[in-house]
Amino acid sequence: MPQSKIAGIGMYVPEHIVTNNDLKKYMETSDEWIEERTGIKERRYAHRTNETTTTMAVEAATIAIERAGITPQDIDFIIFATLSPDYYFPGCGVLVQRAMKMKEIGALDIRNQCSGFVYALSVADQFIKTGMYKNILVVGSEKHSFGLDFTTRGRNVSVIFGDGAGAVVLQPTTQEGQGILNTHLHSDGESAEILAMYNPGTHANHWTTNKVADFDEAEIGQMFMSKDMIDHDQNFPFMDGPAVFKKAIVKFPEVIMEALQASGFTHADLNLLIPHQANLRIAQFVQQKLQLRNDQVYNNIQQYGNTTAASIPIALCEAWQMGKIKEGDLVCLAAFGSGFTWASALIRW
Repeated sequence: MPQSKIAGIGMYVPEHIVTNNDLKKYMETSDEWIEERTGIKERRYAHRTNETTTTMAVEAATIAIERAGITPQDIDFIIFATLSPDYYFPGCGVLVQRAMKMKEIGALDIRNQCSGFVYALSVADQFIKTGMYKNILVVGSEKHSFGLDFTTRGRNVSVIFGDGAGAVVLQPTTQEGQGILNTHLHSDGESAEILAMYNPGTHANHWTTNKVADFDEAEIGQMFMSKDMIDHDQNFPFMDGPAVFKKAIVKFPEVIMEALQASGFTHADLNLLIPHQANLRIAQFVQQKLQLRNDQVYNNIQQYGNTTAASIPIALCEAWQMGKIKEGDLVCLAAFGSGFTWASALIRW
């Protein structure tokens, strides 16, 4: 059975840089306040109308495909991870297929938020191993800036997130010990509401009947985006930061060690850990708990903020471009996010 390897990798971040001091124009905050809590100095925001989750994905995918030495016509499957799609439906996978003029291939959209890229990589890995596909495009792309609350009430969430995209091309390899060695996926929905976007959606009032005719016009209106929902900020993301932090610092190390132990390695064997760029303080805690050196962990949240599903492929690409990842290196990807979901992938580069 072949293994799957990353044959090409690409990233794209918008040109527009937004610093912590820039955010002071819209909310009560400071550079010191943001950096102390998150480690973030700046982030990128996409153009309001000319850049979308899909267009950024196409930029990253174009680079990844070129580096893999193939063309868009050679791609035989797309897996697209995002929590900020261009449309509620259809998903962004088909939009990438259209934009890049690919064949009539399958396109799968992954909704696992911060863990989305690792989940997508795991799914792609299985397709490659079974021989079903030969060139799979795996994308993580996010445009958060259009859906954040840029007031003081929303600052705890809004200062964290940025926009960007990353992509890889997965191909089979018969080289012993190369490529994706293992992936591990987990979830626990017990505390799903402490990191969520409640509305728009149909959650607010669960249907008790299948007949719309049983409701009058006023009741139907209240099932969707009501004034009460807006007044209570339910059209913006909600996060209980301390609760998420407590869960993350437990599950992050667990899933990293699960990946290493599954292939007979220890933390000392790891050349590079690339955690999802959720919060620099979380990454630093994990590094300390696993007793990893500074050169064994790569973080770039300082420059890009949290780009959720895009954060791992952006960091992976940037680390590779900087020469921090070389052939034969042992690389671990790990993520934790809304759901809760958490995941890891161990790769021999």
